[in-house]
Amino acid sequence: MILGKDDWQHLIPHRGAMCLLDAVVAWDESHIHALALSHRDPANPLRSDDLLRSVNLCEYGAQTMAIHGGLLAQRVGRVAAPGMLVSLREVKLQVARIDDLSGDLDVYAEKLLDGGASWQYGFRVECAGRVLAEGRAAVMTQS
Repeated sequence: MILGKDDWQHLIPHRGAMCLLDAVVAWDESHIHALALSHRDPANPLRSDDLLRSVNLCEYGAQTMAIHGGLLAQRVGRVAAPGMLVSLREVKLQVARIDDLSGDLDVYAEKLLDGGASWQYGFRVECAGRVLAEGRAAVMTQS
């Protein structure tokens, strides 16, 4: 069942235009697949010089991870602790910009390690089956 913003936006700190994702297509204990349309929005807050560069796909991946953590916590009756992105590794960008893409973005994240107060995820962003970006991210709770 597809989850719209109303089903999960309260679980993450991103609000308004800064909430870049539009739907969660599927999720389980270690994986999540989200959908985004915001890269085509001329008012996207990550735009600079009238462009949306591919490096911003890391933020799409990070928000997908935040939603995943929130959904996991909610499933067991808790609220996820606020987290902070502390590192990006092995990021590969396959395009220079994304605002010129007409298709939706499919954002995938996989929880690789769960240390309780820290997590490591792999992420991948695609458009029409073409990989645009991939990498790993580490998140730690704020204390």
